[in-house]
Formats: sequence, C-alpha cells, structure tokens
Amino acid sequence: MNAAIVKARKFYRNANISRKLFIAFSLLIAIPAIAVSFLFIRLQEAQLYKEAMASGSSHVSRLNEQLRSKMTIIENVSSTALTQKAFVDYIHSDMLGDGLELVKFRQNQFEQMRHIIQSNEMISQLSFYVDNPNLFEIWPEIYHYDKFWPQDYWVSLRENSGAAYRLFSFKDGDHTLSYYRLVRLQGQQKRPSIMEIRVEHDKFFNQLLEENGGDFFSVVMDGSDSARNVYNSGHAFSRSAGEELPAIFGLIHEKLDVLQQDSPIKVKAGGHTYYALYRYIAPLDAYVVDIASRDALLKGPRSWYAWVTAIASCVLLLMLLLVSQVTRRIFRRMDRMLISMRKVRRGQLDAKLETGLADGEKGDEIDEMAVSYNNMLDEIQQLMTQVVDKQLIAKNAQLHSLHSQINSHFLYNALEAIRMQAEVERQSAIADALVSLGSLMRYSMKWRSDTVTLGEELANIQSYIQFINFMEGGSFVLTANLPQEVLRCAIPKMCMQPIVENAVQHAAPSGGGVHIQIQVKAENDRGLFIEIHDDGVGIAPEQLAVLQEALQDDADGPIVASKNGLGIENVHKRLQLHYGKDCGLWIDSEIGVYTNVTIRLPWENDNLGGW
Repeated sequence: MNAAIVKARKFYRNANISRKLFIAFSLLIAIPAIAVSFLFIRLQEAQLYKEAMASGSSHVSRLNEQLRSKMTIIENVSSTALTQKAFVDYIHSDMLGDGLELVKFRQNQFEQMRHIIQSNEMISQLSFYVDNPNLFEIWPEIYHYDKFWPQDYWVSLRENSGAAYRLFSFKDGDHTLSYYRLVRLQGQQKRPSIMEIRVEHDKFFNQLLEENGGDFFSVVMDGSDSARNVYNSGHAFSRSAGEELPAIFGLIHEKLDVLQQDSPIKVKAGGHTYYALYRYIAPLDAYVVDIASRDALLKGPRSWYAWVTAIASCVLLLMLLLVSQVTRRIFRRMDRMLISMRKVRRGQLDAKLETGLADGEKGDEIDEMAVSYNNMLDEIQQLMTQVVDKQLIAKNAQLHSLHSQINSHFLYNALEAIRMQAEVERQSAIADALVSLGSLMRYSMKWRSDTVTLGEELANIQSYIQFINFMEGGSFVLTANLPQEVLRCAIPKMCMQPIVENAVQHAAPSGGGVHIQIQVKAENDRGLFIEIHDDGVGIAPEQLAVLQEALQDDADGPIVASKNGLGIENVHKRLQLHYGKDCGLWIDSEIGVYTNVTIRLPWENDNLGGW
C-alpha cells in the first residue's frame, strides 16, 4: 500500500501542470458526478427490484388461482360422472350375462358418460378401474382393476379422503396430470373401484406454457423432487440458462418453504444471481414458481452504468481539451521563461522576456513573474558589475601590498645598515635592539599563513621583550621553558603577543620591571592550555569583573580593534569564532600579587588554525 502511495506521489510530482489540473478537475467534478449517478442508479435498481418482486408475486398468485380453478373444474367433472348412478351400477354388475342390456348400456349410460367427458375440452380421458370379474372391456373408459398400477394405490386414496392429484400420472406421466378418486366397494370386490381423470399438461398448464418472454420464468415443481417439473422449454430464460437450469431448480427447491411463501428466494448459480417467488398448491403437492435473473430484472439500470461511464468519459475528454487549450496559452509564456532561464544558465544575462505590457498595465500573475524576472536579471548584472569592481579593488590592494613589501625591504635594509654601523662603533646594545625591532617588524608584516608554531610566536615575544628592555631600560624577564613537542604545535598568529604586551604596559610598577612566565599544559579530553603569568601590580577587582563579564558575553557583536591593536577581548572573540565557545581566554588576578591569563585551544593539532 505504501509503495502504491509513493508511486502515486511520484507520478503526480513529475506530471506537468496541465495534467495536474486535469486530475484536479476530475476529482472535483467528474468523480462526484459519477458517484452521484451511480448512487441514483442503485436507488433505481432498488426501486425496480421492489416493483419486479411485486409484479412477480402478482403473477405467481394469478397462476396459482388459474390452476386451482382448473382443479375445481376437474373435481366438478368427477362429481358429475359419479352422479350417473346407472352407469356406475352397471360396470359393477355381470356385464357378460345379458347382451341386450349391454347394448342398452352402450346406447344410454355410456353415451351420457362420454358426453360428460367431451363437454369439457380440457379432459383428455376419464377411466374407471373396477375389481369385477364379469367386466366387459370393450371401451377405453372401462378397465379391469388389474390394469391399474400400482395395485395398492387405493390405500393411499383412502387415507387421503378418497381423492388425490398427481402432477405426473401413473400412465403417460411425462405429459399428463391425473386426478384419482375412489368410487365404491360393492359385492365381492376385494379392492374399491378407482376413477381416473387425465389432463394433458399443455391443456392444464396452457397459460404457463404459452408464455415465452418476460422477465419471469414460470415453472411448476413437484413438492418432493425438483427434477419433476413442468415449464416452457422455449422460454428465453430456459434457453439462456441452458445446462445450468437443473442446478437452478435444485437450489431453489431446497429453499421452498410452505410457511414462507411471501418471501423471495435468492440463489446463485453459474456466476449469476436469481430470484424466485412461489405459491404452494396443496392438492397437487407442488409449487408454482416464478424465477427471474437479476441481470434481466436490472438490465435497464445496468445499461445506465455504461451510459454514465460513456458520458463521464466524454465529459472528461471535453474537460481535457478545455484544460489543454487554456493551459497551452498559459504555459506557452512559461515555456518562454524556461527558455530564458536556460540561456541565463549559459551566461546570457540579456535574455529578458517580452511582456507586451503597456505603461500602467499589471497583467496577470505570469506577467508579474516576467516583470520580476527581468528586474532580477538587471539586479544580477548590477551585482556582477559590483563583484568585478571589488575584484579589481582587491587586485589593486595586492599591488599596493607588493609596494609595501618593497618599502618594508628598504626599511629592513636601512635597519641592517644602522646595525652594522653600531657593530663597527661597538654599540652592541643598539645593535641588539635593532635586531629585535627588525624581527618584530618582519613577524608582524609577513603573513604567509594564519597559523604559526608556538616556537615562532614565542621567538617573536622574546624579540619584543628585548626591544622593550632597550627602549625603557626596564628589567622585564620572560621565562618559557617549554618541551620541544609543544613548540611545534600550530597556534593562531598573534594570539599571545597582545597578552604579553598588556603585561609589559600595565603590570609593571612605575620605574620597575615584571617577571612573565609562560607555561603550556596539554590535556587530551579538555584541550591545550597556555598560561601567561606575571607578578605585576594585578588588576583592580572592579576592572577584573568588567573584563571577565566581557569575556563571558556570548553576543556575536562586531569585533572592534582596541587602542592597543588586537586587544584581549578581540583575541577571545576571534578564538571562539574559529574554535567554538569552549575555547578562548580566562583572566585571574589578585591586586598587587599576580595576573594570570589562560588561553584554551583544542589539543588536536589539525583543528588549530588562524582567523
């Protein structure tokens, strides 16, 4: 599921805007319209189903009434036949004894009985089966009981009030319905006489068999066997069901219930759904059933699905064409902007867009984008001009720097000439001072890189102390006994010089000197600590508090050079900018005793660098 969502998002992200608009229109208009249409169709289906069930129920009730009416006719014919007492008495008498009586019977009673039979076209045959050894079988209406099968059927008739129907008669049962009735038991008869009235199925079920169309397919099923049934094989339902018809009958027969005759039956067979409505005909022990396919009942609304889909597809196509035409005009201008951007990427900063706007016109959003784009190109050209100017200024500064280097070389040569003259005149103090001054100038003016070794920084500080001792005649002492491996560590240039300079200028008492000690401690988990300690006058508590507060300030304000050049606060800020808040300076002092400045740097030599 997640993979499908990711693919859908990727497809939408990479689709062009016209396609996105089409999808949006589809979601907002077409899909709700289709959903509403399908809901309407479902409501129509429900209504159509309800009407179909009502129509089917009415139809099966009408068939039930028609069949019961025909059964009433058969029973009336039976009763009329039994009212012919002379006919019944004679067939139970000795018909072989008197030929003249037989002739009279043929001309009178038999003709009356035949008239009763022929007066009703539905009756195909009326027969009597009599247990009479003196019976004369010369007419098809009169048979000896031995011709009836099964012989003991009279017992079932007696238990069933003397009369019964069979949906399929014992003789010619595949096409004939029979009505059996006990006549009477007389004289020496062992078995009672039985009257059988037979009716052809095509006459008894003529209304049912004549129907070959419509949504409902009518069938009469035997109450105990679904395979014994009567239906019109030419009906459209029968032809469409084909070999599935017995299975459909079987599934429906399993759900037939005398107590639930008003409830439709729903079965599924062969991938189709069928509905059945039925009525139980007790005398026949059979069910008259109306069957309809769901597809046939709902073929109207089902065809609407195709129409709705077709209409929706046409609407979507029209929307696509409309969106395409509208967006094509919009994106044509955006394409020109993309082409211009590609030209700008290749360096053509003059690839501006033609908006076609008159003075005072604002245009639409795309026109506003085009105007902003043109203004941006103008600003880019101005900025590039400024960058070029700055580069020229930097080049000029480099040239001036070269001139300064040339001038500094002249100054170094002059200092060297004076030092040589002092050596010649045996002024060693002046010569040493000139050497120290030259070293200081070279160190401060020569910036090959932002970092130097601790040994180089220390040598510069020693030159500074020697020159100060010559200038002021003071007794400034510098002690720095450091291990060789520490002297090779790289530290930012001029990070120790301002601190030593402050000690010289502010820590020494008037007319006196000061002893400056430099120590280095390296801790792998904490860093590199350089301590610069002097035994001077110290710092007043108020001034020390202000200075410590300034060093603890985390504000990233601009660094301003102090009156002494790179002051302590500036050194602290620069160290924190490059090495983080954990590095920098810390000052501790006691008035009249000492001042101690600690420089904390990262111990990893690769992380050390200048500013």
